Amino acid sequence: MIPPEFEYHAPTTLSDAVALLNELGDEAKVLAGGHSLLPMMKMRFAEPAHLIDLNKIDQLRGIREEDGLIKIGAMTVENDILDSELLQQKASLLPKAVKLIADPQVRNRGTIGGDIAHGDPANDHPAIMKAMDATFVIAGPNGERSVKAVDFFHGTYMTDMAENEILAEIHIAPLPANTGTAYVKLKRKTGDWATAAAAVVLQMDGDKVAMVRIGLTNVADMALRATDAEALLVGNTLSDEVLSKVVQAVTAICDPAEDLRGDAEYKTAMAGEMTKRAILQAAGKLGQ
Repeated sequence: MIPPEFEYHAPTTLSDAVALLNELGDEAKVLAGGHSLLPMMKMRFAEPAHLIDLNKIDQLRGIREEDGLIKIGAMTVENDILDSELLQQKASLLPKAVKLIADPQVRNRGTIGGDIAHGDPANDHPAIMKAMDATFVIAGPNGERSVKAVDFFHGTYMTDMAENEILAEIHIAPLPANTGTAYVKLKRKTGDWATAAAAVVLQMDGDKVAMVRIGLTNVADMALRATDAEALLVGNTLSDEVLSKVVQAVTAICDPAEDLRGDAEYKTAMAGEMTKRAILQAAGKLGQ
């Protein structure tokens, strides 16, 4: 199908893009990688009168370390995250997870910011961002503001961003050298969304867990942070008894929608299993 007629805008600065979005209001949509928006336009589920393309804004791209933080431009494509030596060394969860997102063709166009800002609980980055304790920099007509990943997602396709705001940058603290990470994802085939997935950042002190963060993908109306499960791990060994309690805490917060990937009971059980595997992988006790 062919989308209805629209006016195309290609600003070259973030300030110009924000000004356009503020001026045009709800008649405009922002274009990043386009994997979600363009199919919806072709099927006429989305009919914006104006399309604001962010792909010519160079300041929204790139990965750098600055002021003690890793800063990732929202228009950075997935393949650049996968290939980044900085992320491989200091934020290894991101490139590990990106390997499991879609396929090379999609990763060459899809952006980290688009994946986050869309607010789809089936997308991978929201849970990863919660596990990384990331902060998002959002640009609007009144300047920039920062929002923690744990506070950004409000429900399916609902985020903390106003209609006249644009996600500009993702900030992540570099992980200490002794940190283990893992993203374990159950999917039906290459390129599919997760049936259930778990992102884990873990630090051990001897045989006991010193710090852990767990993010869950596609098992509720938004990505989840499993704080109760984290509390059960800290200060304890990764015994079968502890891991069993962790799995119970994870499944207790899941409320997945039934679809072709499985019913709610199956998805909930898989969330627990993916979490267990991710914890063991991050601790180096299970193969990658």
